[in-house]
Amino acid sequence: MMTFGRFKLALVNHGFFRLDGGAMFGTVPKTIWAGLIPPDEDNRIPLATRSLLVDAGERVFIADIGCGGKWKDKLRTIFAIRGIPPPESGLRPASVTDIVLSHLHFDHAGGASRFRPGAREVELSFPRARVHVQADNYETARNPNPRERASYLQDSVEVLEQADLHFTSGSEEIFPGIWVHRNDGHTRGQQWLEVRSGRESVVFPADLVPTSRHLPLPYTMAYDISAETLLREKEDFLSRAVAGRWLVVFYHDPDIPAGRVGLDEKGRYALEETVDF
Repeated sequence: MMTFGRFKLALVNHGFFRLDGGAMFGTVPKTIWAGLIPPDEDNRIPLATRSLLVDAGERVFIADIGCGGKWKDKLRTIFAIRGIPPPESGLRPASVTDIVLSHLHFDHAGGASRFRPGAREVELSFPRARVHVQADNYETARNPNPRERASYLQDSVEVLEQADLHFTSGSEEIFPGIWVHRNDGHTRGQQWLEVRSGRESVVFPADLVPTSRHLPLPYTMAYDISAETLLREKEDFLSRAVAGRWLVVFYHDPDIPAGRVGLDEKGRYALEETVDF
């Protein structure tokens, strides 16, 4: 774990899956993005599901929770889902008191629930944990638009009615030193997490900046519901990350877990330093 002020931080990878590389990089030509993350024969690239764990003493927070295990063989094959069980991932579920969900797409919130042992009924994976999610994203997930319907899986959304839900709105301090901030470009009501200690911050942008390869402003996903909105939000986030020397955790990056952002010789956002927790 990393000591950060009064917090202890760790990274937990729930496993890997694959999505179409073209969809992950939007209008960026394959001749460029394939050199950043090589695709397989089906044009899919490997992606992690890497959470930020924040031990605040009496409370333990985890940001996002992976794809989970509620998958039929067909979809598990399509997405090449390869989960890592909690003992191997380093996660101790019983210690988690709070789950901060950036949004309720299956690859970020699927692990918040599971099938009951020996049954097909769904139950909460962390029944005692409080779940923090933007109110607007919860409503979006309950009534998704046609484009996002395949990403908001109802067996992962409806079960959250059983949870101790805390609906956030905009920017909010959910615990002393732990903040969430809303952004809407990827999906309505996504939130990114900020852990503050003095003037320093460790941040978890989720799908605002899914991998370190997405740091250049034009490198956005075809999954983003509003590219124009996302570009504004992304530039604001990255400019603050550079100015504040923030440590950025990359949820989906297959091999670079975290780092600091700077500007390259052409003034473009780029990874300046890789940080190993």
